[in-house]
Amino acid sequence: MLLRSCVFVFGLFLTTTSSAQLEIQVTRGIDNPTSIAIAPFAWDGLGSAPTDFAQIVDSDLARSGQFSPVSRRDMLSLPAAREEIFYRDWRAISTRYLVIGRVSQGTQLRIDFSLHDVERGVELFSGQVVSAESEARMAAHRVADSIYEKLTGIPGAFATRLIYVSVTRNPDGKDFYRLTVADADGRRPIVLLEGRDPILAPSWSPDGKEVAYVSFESSRPAIYRQVLATGEREQLTNFQGLNNSPVWSPDGKSMALVLSKDGSPDIYLLDLETKQFQRLTRHYGIDTEPTWMPDGQSLLFTSDRGGRPQIYRYELVTGKVERVTFEGRYNARARVAEDGRNVALVHQRKGRFHIAVFDLVTERLTVLTETSLDESPSIAPNGSLVIYATKRGERSVLGAVAVDGGVKFSLPARSGSVQEPAWSPMLVEQ
Repeated sequence: MLLRSCVFVFGLFLTTTSSAQLEIQVTRGIDNPTSIAIAPFAWDGLGSAPTDFAQIVDSDLARSGQFSPVSRRDMLSLPAAREEIFYRDWRAISTRYLVIGRVSQGTQLRIDFSLHDVERGVELFSGQVVSAESEARMAAHRVADSIYEKLTGIPGAFATRLIYVSVTRNPDGKDFYRLTVADADGRRPIVLLEGRDPILAPSWSPDGKEVAYVSFESSRPAIYRQVLATGEREQLTNFQGLNNSPVWSPDGKSMALVLSKDGSPDIYLLDLETKQFQRLTRHYGIDTEPTWMPDGQSLLFTSDRGGRPQIYRYELVTGKVERVTFEGRYNARARVAEDGRNVALVHQRKGRFHIAVFDLVTERLTVLTETSLDESPSIAPNGSLVIYATKRGERSVLGAVAVDGGVKFSLPARSGSVQEPAWSPMLVEQ
């Protein structure tokens, strides 16, 4: 049964709050990033443009750490059409690439843009993005995705979203929790659920239209699914004991989760249509934190059945369980990249908890972070970045690091702490 979030208990549904907004702080990029200029996009429409499209593209590419955008105050000209480009102007300020664009207003917004090689004096690529005016920022992110893919060969993930839990301390000394969804740059935060009860383990449906999470609003942990567009939600579990770690299958038809209703915490499979549960693991140890392999044929999960938390694989067809990680005394909270090869996880080394990447083919583990209390990794849908929660003083903030360790940035909230991040899949254009 679908239920509406209770306004009285949880506050306003789909409200925005400045305290929930994240702010990007790039802390490390690659050596010698590529110089690129994003000239201001021309506006063909009534009044002023709904947003600064070029600035959004500029910020996205800067956040990748691989590009060094040219400041507007250093630009010698501001072309918006091919015939207005004078390549000598851009060579004079050592620009490698140039992006120009024009935004037209009609029943929908249309962005026409092109990428130019300044050194060679040629156009490399032109494209078009069409969107509703209400999605102007997301349209600009899609332009950035196209530019990024053309120059790196990797699909961009700027036009994606994040979900996370923010925690603030009220004057009465009690914590207040908000489940928030925002664009990947932290802008346009929308509060899905808020209250004094903890919220844990948010995850995305494969189509990016729903989220699942754990809420303690009924005095014990229960798993919910919620439709982003309408706010409708459904309680999926409320068993005695542990109800945790819901993750959608790649086909969206089922959900892996953790229940302790039959004894020790084990991994279960919930058919979302029939609402039937299937117990997958049966062990006296603790089996938790499932995550799907991209082919939907197996799961990774955390278990202490070997004495210490390590990553194991469960094969759905055969029921076979095998240990995956062996390096170190602690490996947990695995999240698999779309390529099915790289696995982000929490790794303990010398008493400190770091984010690491484990290669399932070579079985090589690479530690990516230097901070000491890192948790809850989530991989961008293009496999390039891992977002995670970490400590900065007394506050929890979100950090992001490239899978090769070359780029790092943080996303602190304006106030309070931020934890439990989850990166959306690639979103289908509306």
